Amino acid sequence: GQNPPRSIRFNSFLLFAFRFKLFFRKFMKHKTQLTMINIHELKSGDTVITNYEGTEREGKILQVDHEDKKVLVATDENEFWYDLDNLSPVLLSEAILLKLQFHKEDASSPAGGTLYVRGPFSVRFFEDGHKPLLQLHYRDESRNLDEPITLNELQNHYHDMTNFHLE
Repeated sequence: GQNPPRSIRFNSFLLFAFRFKLFFRKFMKHKTQLTMINIHELKSGDTVITNYEGTEREGKILQVDHEDKKVLVATDENEFWYDLDNLSPVLLSEAILLKLQFHKEDASSPAGGTLYVRGPFSVRFFEDGHKPLLQLHYRDESRNLDEPITLNELQNHYHDMTNFHLE
C-alpha cells in the first residue's frame, strides 16, 4: 500500500497529541483531587493510606478528631494520630473490590459497564465520559456518580445505604 500524504499523517499526529493532552489533564485533575483528603469524609472503620517518614501503609480509621484535625489510624504495626497531610485515600479499583469480596458479573447487561456484586449491593463502572461514571445500587436505592471515588467514599456510601460497614 501507499502511505497517506504527509499532511494527513501530521494531522493524525496532532489529533493524537491533543487527545493525549486532554486525557493527561483530566488524569492529573483527578490525581490531585484524590491525593487531598477531606476530614468530613472520614469515618471510623474507613480505610486510608498513612505516610510516616516516607513509609506508606494501609490502615483503618479508629477515631476522627474534627477539632484538632487529626485522625487515629491502626496499621498492621501500630495506632497513631495522623495529620491530614500524612493521609491519602485508596483509589477504588477492581483489585480493591475483589479484596472486599465483591465478584465480577460476567454476563453483559443492557445497562452496560462492568458490574461488581456483593450480596444485594452492586457497583457498576462505566467507560470514561459516560454519565454516570459509576452507579451504586442496594435494594431499591441507586446512586449515580459522575466522578471517580475512593475506597473510604465507597465505604461511606455503603454504610449510608445498608447500615453496615464495608470491610
